[in-house]
Amino acid sequence: MDDFTKKRIMKIMDSYTQNKVPVHLKNQIKVSYKIRGKNVTLIEERQGYKSDIWVQMPVAQFRIDEKSKWKVYWQDSKNKWHFIDDIEPNEDFETQLKIVDEGHNGMFWG
Repeated sequence: MDDFTKKRIMKIMDSYTQNKVPVHLKNQIKVSYKIRGKNVTLIEERQGYKSDIWVQMPVAQFRIDEKSKWKVYWQDSKNKWHFIDDIEPNEDFETQLKIVDEGHNGMFWG
């Protein structure tokens, strides 16, 4: 991912993560992201049971392919990522983020 794309994605994700959780729930739920190479991982964080430690749960991963199209992946219980073939790869990152945000048939946001 080139620097321009990375900065653009960071701006989109910063805005998204700041606005995703309603103010009255921000002490219970956080939404964050990580960029690693060509991958952007969307993460939900919650406090552990009877603990002050926040537990991270990956929601989805976006990967940019050699054709500059974003693909969406989900993670199984063994931490392996799988391509979601009924979400068409798209050059527009925000389109893919919107699909994940809306839940895509209950796949995200348990």
